[in-house]
Amino acid sequence: MSGDTGAQGNEFAIDDAERRLQEAMAAAAEAERRAEAEIRALEEDLERHRAEAERTIEELKRSHAEELRREREEKERAIAAAEARLSEIEAQADAAERRVAEAERRTREAEAEVADERARAREGAAAWLRGQLESLRREAEGR
Repeated sequence: MSGDTGAQGNEFAIDDAERRLQEAMAAAAEAERRAEAEIRALEEDLERHRAEAERTIEELKRSHAEELRREREEKERAIAAAEARLSEIEAQADAAERRVAEAERRTREAEAEVADERARAREGAAAWLRGQLESLRREAEGR
């Protein structure tokens, strides 16, 4: 019996070891499933973060491109306004130059008219004086 008891004890120990091995294998398999599930969850999180980062980058690119477009349009409008203002100033300068030239022409004409009037006045005064002198001579001769 003691041989049977020893064999039974060994069988019990083997069964117990097999049971513990099965439990350890089951626990290892469960741990492996949990680890795989955690890895998949982390990979999904990583992929979501990556996709979100790509969306954010694309949105920033679109936003930046839109801002650049608006700034470019503003600059173009400012340039167009400056060119229009420059054209106005040039037109005003041309008009002012024409007015100055016209004023100079009128001044020359007025000066010429004044000079002509002075000449006529001198001639008239000279003629009157000659007439007066002639009249005085006649009076003096007649006396």
